[in-house]
Amino acid sequence: MSTDDVYALMARSQELPYGEARTVLVEDALRRAEAAGDDVLAFHVRIRLTDAYRYGGEPAKAFATFSRTLADHDRDPGRYDEAHGLLWQMKAIVSSLTLFPEIPLDRTYAVLDDMERRYKAGGHSLQAVYHYRNVVARHVGDGTADEWYLKWRAAERDELSDCQGCDPTGMARHLIEAGRHEEALEVAAPVLDAQLNCNEQPQSIQTTLLPVYLRTGRAEQAADVHRRAYRVHRTRLADLTDIAEHLQFCAVTGNEARGLEILQRHLGWLDRAPSAYADMCFSAAAGLLLRRLTAAGHGAATVRRPAAGGRPAADVPVAELGAELAERATGLAARFDARNGTSHQGDQVRATLAAEPVTGFLPLAAHHRRPAAQAPAPEPAPRDDFASVDDLDELLDTGDRCRRRKDVPGMRAAWRRFDAVAGTAEPTPLQRARRLDARGFEHAVGGDGAEAAAAWEEAARMFGELGDQTRRHRTLGRLGAVRHDLGDEGGLDLMNAAADHFAAHPGEPTDLASALLRLTAAHLRADRPADALAALDRVAADEVPDLAGELWYLRGQALLMSGEADDGIAALRRSAELARASDDPEEIAAPALQLARALARRRDAPDEETLALLDEALAAMPGPSPMRAAALAERGASLISLDRPADGVPDLVEAIAEWTAEGMHENAVHLRVDLAGGYLSTDRPLEAAETAEEVLQALPESGGDADPAVHHARRRATLILAHAQKQLREEGAAETFTSLADDAARDGEHDAEAHFRYEAADVLTDLDMDAAAAERYAEAAEAYEKAGDPYGVVRARRRAAVCLMWSGDLDAAGPAMETARAALAGLPPDNEPARIWETALVSYEQARILARTGGLGEAAAQASAAIDGFTALDASDAAEEATRLLEDIKSALG
Repeated sequence: MSTDDVYALMARSQELPYGEARTVLVEDALRRAEAAGDDVLAFHVRIRLTDAYRYGGEPAKAFATFSRTLADHDRDPGRYDEAHGLLWQMKAIVSSLTLFPEIPLDRTYAVLDDMERRYKAGGHSLQAVYHYRNVVARHVGDGTADEWYLKWRAAERDELSDCQGCDPTGMARHLIEAGRHEEALEVAAPVLDAQLNCNEQPQSIQTTLLPVYLRTGRAEQAADVHRRAYRVHRTRLADLTDIAEHLQFCAVTGNEARGLEILQRHLGWLDRAPSAYADMCFSAAAGLLLRRLTAAGHGAATVRRPAAGGRPAADVPVAELGAELAERATGLAARFDARNGTSHQGDQVRATLAAEPVTGFLPLAAHHRRPAAQAPAPEPAPRDDFASVDDLDELLDTGDRCRRRKDVPGMRAAWRRFDAVAGTAEPTPLQRARRLDARGFEHAVGGDGAEAAAAWEEAARMFGELGDQTRRHRTLGRLGAVRHDLGDEGGLDLMNAAADHFAAHPGEPTDLASALLRLTAAHLRADRPADALAALDRVAADEVPDLAGELWYLRGQALLMSGEADDGIAALRRSAELARASDDPEEIAAPALQLARALARRRDAPDEETLALLDEALAAMPGPSPMRAAALAERGASLISLDRPADGVPDLVEAIAEWTAEGMHENAVHLRVDLAGGYLSTDRPLEAAETAEEVLQALPESGGDADPAVHHARRRATLILAHAQKQLREEGAAETFTSLADDAARDGEHDAEAHFRYEAADVLTDLDMDAAAAERYAEAAEAYEKAGDPYGVVRARRRAAVCLMWSGDLDAAGPAMETARAALAGLPPDNEPARIWETALVSYEQARILARTGGLGEAAAQASAAIDGFTALDASDAAEEATRLLEDIKSALG
């Protein structure tokens, strides 16, 4: 068994994040080191395995490896010499011992005492010892925590003190538990803006400060750090306790929906929780969240619990799961308290389970906010002129006039006066029918289509019995429209019958026009533009000036749907001109919005006229409404397409908030794609990533029969997510780019496939995961070959070889670079500068590989060739770099 295998495995493990995959590699390396009989190498691997267990979510396993390495060191310090590393790991061992109630407390204190003895013997400060005595005291709740905290603060820091991020985090936790929130913020403040690259920072201090921000009036900061810190924690099993704090944060800030997403994502982790303590904390926070959901009336909703340990996956009701997890948390707390001899852990669990909201709904992002509630319109004061009117016909006529002017308060006031007078004066049958017809309007204005239909059906019957065909067909037209909106295609027959009646029996000019407008609108909603135009052709706009704007508006829509863009735009222009004289906000806004959309599509891009029309529509509608949301969405998207994302993002945020408030969630989801793109364009990758993830969570997976719009939205959101993750330096970016590549490969889009695989490789390279990057570059080269891109083939093969070199696999790097050189033959002959450039790059990188593998003579020749190529292209910087490489090679040659 070669020790080279051990070093190779350890090198590969360093490229992986802490977790199961990394731990498996280090465990394999330890087995090989032991099999090779190299005790010293096994000792050093075992130290690294202790770290892998701690940070990978298996702290209990670290006890055995740490004890073994400490014993080896004590037996022969000269041979097993890594005293500093062992003393550093001892701190975490002390902390971990408290996390398992089956480990006696005496053992923890014994390790603490041993730690203090070793620190003194080595001449180290006791600052870290006091720190971890404070940790144990806080866990037990024995009243000595403040004493150890003061010693900790007073002691001098040294090389064994926790890092500049973790030390203040521990201090802040002590102060927060003592209710000293402002002091906690003061301790943490110097760290918050520092560049921390510890495995646990900055996400740990951000999570610690969540209750501080909430309880000191810094709600926006709380929302921001929740989003940033949880994004890191969510991939790490070892951070389950921190995740519990984010779950509790959601429960007390009105973000139960977000909390439920977190719970669903991590519920399966309870079956492999890092410790009993982490299990207890998560169960308690989940119990709180589920209690609040149950209290809000969602107890019957279900949570999917994954299969584990022979238990099948199941959908568990929120109320049932909440009770189960609360009992689980209190049971674990009782075990800790029995071990500790205090009630401290039980008190904390009970406080968590009973926690009440700290604030009202706290938006976690700008587009999550809820629009300010509109104050209900005050009930209109009784009209003096109506109060003295006792004539029932006059009151009915007044109500109709108010209705036609869209004076809803006046309409209702007149009809209320009618009802009051009718209580003492018996209405005639016609008056009763008219009042029932008016009742239909009241229901329609209130949004109750079914009740409106019932009222109008009865009113039409009564008008028919009275022989009043004019009023009967007016009512039948309205009845047909509402029935059609309710999904009854028979409503179309009623609207046609009304239009035909008024065409054959002319009365008031608006009777026929109104009937045809209803019919036209129904045809447009059913995507029948030809039928809509046929209906509109039966009435001339100049014959009904009061309805002319609406007639032109509907004609414009029908023409656009028919593909007659120029005529449609002209009709909408006419409608917009007429609407400007109106005092109805929607009548002004609708044609302006539709005209803006039509112009943007016609010109392939928005322009200043488009924006002016959208401004006009928004100015007409100052309060929240679906049409205002649509105009905001259109203006936001237009500004982003004009490369003004900073101006467009606020409009999109407002539109999403308004659509969400109106219950129009599908509109809001699709608009989030534009918002995610806007965030990315304004250097806000965190917001871009989270918004894109919201889209992907809301939209169904794309399948072979997927809605093309949904497929496009998912793919665009995934692309935005990939680039945002790349900017955030998240390893997940490589996986996201790879998923895009796989989709492109299935669609036969090999150029896109190659691009995305190359992007995935770039991400891995930036994260120093060179072996994995080499694999992605090799896959990209194959895709470039399928796409017929010879330049891409050369670049990808060259980069693959370089990554193999950096990963330490020199045996594979040389042959890989030869494949890149062979690919140069495929470059087209008609672009000599490009050929020279790519050849020089291959020569330069090949020289570097050869220099590392001992082929110095050939390395010098390749470096010289690179210099010649770069010089021929006047690429002076590259030529100088190649010259330095050649000088280093010649120096090595002697």
